[in-house]
Amino acid sequence: MSQLESVLAAYQRFPSEVQSLMLSTLNADGSPHASYAPFIVNEQHCFFVFTSGLSSHTQNLAERTQASVLLIADESQTSQIFARQRLSYHCTAELLPKDNSRWTQICDRFQQRFGNIIEMLRSLPDFCIFQLTPFGGSFIMGFGAAYEVDPDNLDNLIPMQGGKS
Repeated sequence: MSQLESVLAAYQRFPSEVQSLMLSTLNADGSPHASYAPFIVNEQHCFFVFTSGLSSHTQNLAERTQASVLLIADESQTSQIFARQRLSYHCTAELLPKDNSRWTQICDRFQQRFGNIIEMLRSLPDFCIFQLTPFGGSFIMGFGAAYEVDPDNLDNLIPMQGGKS
């Protein structure tokens, strides 16, 4: 297996190795808001978050469609804190309509991944699901191993030049 094939395999596997993502949204005044959310991801690299309408990030996503997500290796599993493996995406957010088959399928996937808590959350009227669709990003394996996610093909990585991260 070539080095790039090995990196691509790690990139494809990484979302299944973490259960939550860091979420950056924009407040009404344009200032950034950081939070987190458990997620599921599909084959097209779209992330789905199941969030409370009472949270700031839900309100931000509903009013502005720009977001960034960050998946990052657990500190306790990292030998070098300055070189944690991480994947970030620039995304557009879309609220999924409730009470249709797609919403139900996504809820079922959340329940498979996170257990019975989802049964209770899906019954609460303020909980909703957003689809976060990436349009570019980066995958950092560690020092000297930085890759841009190809915006034309999210399955492809392009080695970064000049220390861009």
